[in-house]
Amino acid sequence: MGRDDPGAFAARASRGSGDGDRLLCDVTQSWSAVGGGVGTYLRHKRQHILDHTPHRHLLIVPGEIDEVIENGRTITATVASPKVPGSPNYRLLLRSWQVRRLLERFTPDLIECQDAYNLPWAAIGHARRHPGTALVAAYMTDFPTVYVERPFAKVVGESLAGAASRLCYWYCGKLYSKFDLVYALSENGGAAKLRDLGLDPVEIVPLGVELGEFSPDCRDASLRRSLGVADDAPLLIYAGRLDSEKRAQAVVDAFALLPDSLGAHLVLLGDGPLREQFLALDAPRLHAPGYVKGRSELARWLASADLYVSGMADETFGISIIEAQASGLPVVGVAAGAMVDRVDDSIGRLGPVDDSAAMAANILDLWSGDLAAMRQRTLAHARQFGWDKSMDILFGQIYPLALRQVGQRNSPRPGLVPAINRA
Repeated sequence: MGRDDPGAFAARASRGSGDGDRLLCDVTQSWSAVGGGVGTYLRHKRQHILDHTPHRHLLIVPGEIDEVIENGRTITATVASPKVPGSPNYRLLLRSWQVRRLLERFTPDLIECQDAYNLPWAAIGHARRHPGTALVAAYMTDFPTVYVERPFAKVVGESLAGAASRLCYWYCGKLYSKFDLVYALSENGGAAKLRDLGLDPVEIVPLGVELGEFSPDCRDASLRRSLGVADDAPLLIYAGRLDSEKRAQAVVDAFALLPDSLGAHLVLLGDGPLREQFLALDAPRLHAPGYVKGRSELARWLASADLYVSGMADETFGISIIEAQASGLPVVGVAAGAMVDRVDDSIGRLGPVDDSAAMAANILDLWSGDLAAMRQRTLAHARQFGWDKSMDILFGQIYPLALRQVGQRNSPRPGLVPAINRA
């Protein structure tokens, strides 16, 4: 079983030892040093590589300065990049040539891209020069809808915004056709849309949650008392960026529609351009403590609440939803994106996008129901989303399949049509 045998990859990964390691590379715009779904995924992947495989890991992300840090089997390369306006924890990596130089320097065996902008083209160009390189694309942001159609509709109208979105989806189809394998995080959060573009196959790799960290056992009665929550009143919670993309305003508007007699409190965990606006409201039962440092502290906040409320319409997986569910929280959300895959009537309620009245009604519906029974069903649902399962699919199925595509392309048999055309 040689180094170039794709089947050897899965065998070595499951053994945790072996004589033929590979250099696996992740290159992404969507990197934040203080959280975020992509960052959480990449940190878990790196730890899995170190703990369970003999492979090495190269991470290329935007940063404050150009820097390469090599530490044993890990390489972290940051490329100096400006901050994204309105998102202080994210940066925009525009210097694709620097990414190409890093790829040329380290020549990874497999490159995975988690966004669809300029960086995948650097990876495609590298693979043209090094045909043995496998390319994997992870559809982690539904950008034609999130960053094009929804915001454009407010400026140019729904018709032109829809046309712009369709153009971006066409672009996604062309881009991802040049990869050896494409995967989404959920069926409604991306896989179905990618298949509609003619991409086949599109695999699904669900992200995970630290099941040992997020638990109802983290509930802290003193935290509830410090907020002034009465014993018979609901504590609602949201965790994520406080911006228009994540639709935090819809949650606040729904909270304002709840009857005052309910005595409900709302906690908005996270930071963003809307936080100061929320703090300025005359709403003593609304709390916006900012970004919570550490997973254990996040777990304490979630477990101390009663319901998780989110207006996020375009999630490709919804990791915050699973973290809340693992904490025992039924979810009130919207019937769009990956939330459709994460919440049904047995464990929560979904309503129309940007309909705060419907969201408020769903909050009242859950609060008046058998919440204890729903919590138990919610916990059972969340237990299927451990990180071990995610990594098993990634390293046991996705990467071997991508490497097999490379092997078929570079060793064509008579009558075999190459699976990928990178021209």
